[in-house]
Amino acid sequence: MSRIGKAPIAVPAGVDVKIDGTTVTVKGPKGTLTKEFKPSMIIKMDGAAVVVERPDDAKENRALHGLTRTLIANMIEGVTNGFKKELDVNGVGFRVQKQGKDLVMNLGFSHQVIVSDTEDVTIESPAPNKIIVSGIDKQKVGQFAAEIRNKRRPEPYKGKGIKYVDEVIRRKEGKAGKGKK
Repeated sequence: MSRIGKAPIAVPAGVDVKIDGTTVTVKGPKGTLTKEFKPSMIIKMDGAAVVVERPDDAKENRALHGLTRTLIANMIEGVTNGFKKELDVNGVGFRVQKQGKDLVMNLGFSHQVIVSDTEDVTIESPAPNKIIVSGIDKQKVGQFAAEIRNKRRPEPYKGKGIKYVDEVIRRKEGKAGKGKK
């Protein structure tokens, strides 16, 4: 049995979970999330908890068991607390600022790079070298943060670019010069 899959998901107070066959809708203080799951997974309410079961030990069902449980747990976590990713901007003259719904980034290009909020994800810039991406859907927050990071990835020689706060950049040594003759 999957250790992750067999654990029940506690539903906190103020969160409403509705299971309609393979569709799970989670409504909480921060919003509503709906997701369609594979019909082979058995999702049901057990008191104040959600339980995910699998019909047999087929390889696909074993793989989907833990995944389904984790996705539902992330939906519940998202509507109660939300998710956020923090990014750092490193480099001389590199800075970001929020203008209305747009994030304007000066990243060493000849032009400014502009990224706008979406209906699911919000961007904040508390400092000129910090970006915070937040929302209720973990996948969309992570994807949006990755797209911002791809605007100027950190390079290994000086470490300039946009990186996650907890990311460690492996530094490389520059080109070694030849000795004098």
